[in-house]
Amino acid sequence: MTGTAAIRAHLRAMPSSPGVYRMINGAGDVLYVGKAKSLRKRVAAYTKMTGHTVRMSRMIAETAAMEVVTTHTEAEALLLEANLIKRYQPRYNILLRDDKSFPSILVTADHPFPQVLKHRGARSRKGDYFGPFAGAWAVNETLAVLQRAFLLRSCSDAVFAARTRPCLLFQIKRCSAPCVGRIDDAAYGDLVRQAHAFLSGDSREIQQRLAQRMQAASDALAFEDAAQYRDRIRALTRVQAHQDIYLAGIAEADVIAAHQAGGQTCVQVFFFRAGRNYGNRAYFPSHARDDDPATVLEAFIGQFYANKPTPRLVLLSHRLPHQALVREALAVHAGHAVQVSRPQRGGRRNVVAHAEANAREALGRRLAESASQRRLLDGLAGALGLEAAPDRIEVFDNSHVSGTEAVGAMIVAGPEGLMKKAYRTFGIRDVASSRGAGGNGAITPGDDYAMMRQVLTRRFSRALKEDPDRARGEWPDLILIDGGAGQLGVALDVLADLGVETGEDGVTVAAIAKGPDRDAGRERIHLPGRRPLSLPARDPVLYFLQRLRDEAHRFAIGAHRGRRSRATHRSALDAIPGIGARRKKALLHHFASAKAVSEAGLADLEAVDGISRAMAKKIYDWFHTDG
Repeated sequence: MTGTAAIRAHLRAMPSSPGVYRMINGAGDVLYVGKAKSLRKRVAAYTKMTGHTVRMSRMIAETAAMEVVTTHTEAEALLLEANLIKRYQPRYNILLRDDKSFPSILVTADHPFPQVLKHRGARSRKGDYFGPFAGAWAVNETLAVLQRAFLLRSCSDAVFAARTRPCLLFQIKRCSAPCVGRIDDAAYGDLVRQAHAFLSGDSREIQQRLAQRMQAASDALAFEDAAQYRDRIRALTRVQAHQDIYLAGIAEADVIAAHQAGGQTCVQVFFFRAGRNYGNRAYFPSHARDDDPATVLEAFIGQFYANKPTPRLVLLSHRLPHQALVREALAVHAGHAVQVSRPQRGGRRNVVAHAEANAREALGRRLAESASQRRLLDGLAGALGLEAAPDRIEVFDNSHVSGTEAVGAMIVAGPEGLMKKAYRTFGIRDVASSRGAGGNGAITPGDDYAMMRQVLTRRFSRALKEDPDRARGEWPDLILIDGGAGQLGVALDVLADLGVETGEDGVTVAAIAKGPDRDAGRERIHLPGRRPLSLPARDPVLYFLQRLRDEAHRFAIGAHRGRRSRATHRSALDAIPGIGARRKKALLHHFASAKAVSEAGLADLEAVDGISRAMAKKIYDWFHTDG
């Protein structure tokens, strides 16, 4: 039972309290997460036959089950909704896909001489945190200023304790060397207080104080000290000169602006802390084409602040549909009052307009890139004789050295370019030992055909299991294999064995082989039942195919090198059942090497701390049993 019938069945027991509901399809995937002041009234609206968009009608038709969680207030429901959307990434919700954490600056408070450093993640270490900064560049620049202006240490506590003489940072006047006593506790504490004041927005007062000290040192003919004060003042001035926009009289605020065009939306977020601009970042939420900017902005804000500190002021380019509710939810989440407003005039409006202009320019660049990518896909369709431009291209390649640490790789491309979150690696299984050819179904080292067969079998067996109806958009329209006619034949055989249709009625498969002498520009494209195709050397479509092949090769080599690097750090002891980290450490401590363990007698093994008689017998048999 699916659709409105399934929703009506759940509606009978639906409470009238605030809460969050999840709509689930027959495969158990969450289709949509929504919140409501009254769950019964909101869910009942889905049972009506009219008034739904095409997208919502499709979602209702797919719904097979529902789950609800009640909350005390609608604001709590809004917070829970944002967290569940981030967890499940439902296909019918507006989604903030790029949700990386922001760096901040930490001035530690768990050491007599505090350290200043870049910080990401949970704020669990004792100290004062300043930020967030929009990116690593902004935080690194501020850290450089802190080093030049306040000479605070950046080294770890372990390095600090082990120093016997000043490091290079002291020599270039970026640290006061408290590790070797070049500054006492009181003087260093004064530097820390100045850094706090600077990060809190009092840079001009600090500059005035430093200027007074510089003058006093100059009057006392201490010109070297005066020069150091001059350099510290210059460092502070350099930061102020980079402040192209600022919010006068506002210590802490986020400015969030949206611009919509071509069915897409760009959201720009500017961070203002301590009266300074800490940078900005552009986001492109995934949403339906008929979602208006205010609706997208409201969904964005809920997900954006779900795992980030909320400032006391949020300035917006659009009034939200439920602005009072959003303000209440942010206050609950932050633990302090949060003002959410859309300014109409003055300096605040100018800053929002600046963010809007940035959003418009970023979206314009993205649409231009998308248009260029679409032209390439259209050209590729024409070159390969496809009925339409492919929406998803999967490119496969293998990498190994003489068959060792073999790995298969898949990259994915579409209308928006490379889809790196969809990349996959496949560790090649059942590779025969290099001491002999493969037997009992094992892959002979270096057998590229067998490796490609395994990779494609695993990829499409899983696709058939997880998405047999091809409803998730995760099936390719075009499969590209790095190789020639042989690799193409392997791919066609695998898909035929799995019952996956190819050609005009299914997936298009092609192989791209390097030209004579492996020359770029002379590649030959192999297609089933056709003569190999060669494109003109300056054809943009050929360049596009080269980029895809090179990206797959790069990704495969990177995965192979990673496996090879890990293999060099593995010990022969790792393969013995029952040997964990503690026993391995005890054996290596006793015998000094894995080779010595393999040559040890039974009595010697029993003498190792933590190795029982039975375990010693197992280790001895592992190294001395033939086969």
